[in-house]
Amino acid sequence: MRILIVEDELDLQEAIADGLRIDGYAVDTCDNGETAYELLYEVNYDLVVLDLNLPQWDGLEVLAKIRDEKPELKVLILSARSSVNDKVKGLDIGANDYLAKPFDFAELEARIRNLLRRKFVQESNMLSCGAIKADLSKRIAVVNENDISLTKKEFALLEYFLLNKDRVVSQEELIEHVWDQNADSFSGAIRVHIATLRKKLKAVLNYDPIGTKIGEGYLFAVKGSDIHA
Repeated sequence: MRILIVEDELDLQEAIADGLRIDGYAVDTCDNGETAYELLYEVNYDLVVLDLNLPQWDGLEVLAKIRDEKPELKVLILSARSSVNDKVKGLDIGANDYLAKPFDFAELEARIRNLLRRKFVQESNMLSCGAIKADLSKRIAVVNENDISLTKKEFALLEYFLLNKDRVVSQEELIEHVWDQNADSFSGAIRVHIATLRKKLKAVLNYDPIGTKIGEGYLFAVKGSDIHA
């Protein structure tokens, strides 16, 4: 999942970004409202963590533009404005959640997981496809009840494939949602990560769940579906 953090306190911005990257998210950052709007226009983010006290454009201005142009985008306000009136105003303009500063990072993680579940109509922290399961809270992958060791990027790929199983996912879509703004689509790194994920899953499943549709992308499905027929 790809997240944009809009926060002008750079130490806090860096701390949040580092923590979410450890969780396996692809994270971009900026420190003002105008740049945030430009990035939101260019990139299809899954979620935005938005401060309100921003230079150039106030966070509420950014939020209003998001709701006009990207009504499905999940927005979590993270702000020192902690009064009930501030929260009501942010939620009424269109925020999906509101967390006041100071905050506990574990609570921020839980709220992000909750919003992303809503985005993909996912009711629990456990994703599955056949014998493959992924625990989003613990960031653990399980096949046939046995844990398998995945890197953070491999787990992020598996998560996105499970959220979009039985649907073709293009390489461009993976770049948008699993990698951050520093990704080089021509480096071959994406194919390498997919190849290593394939190898690990195939070793325990005895088949490859990641099908390739030439010229289209990848299709994640269990054995017996069209890609394995």
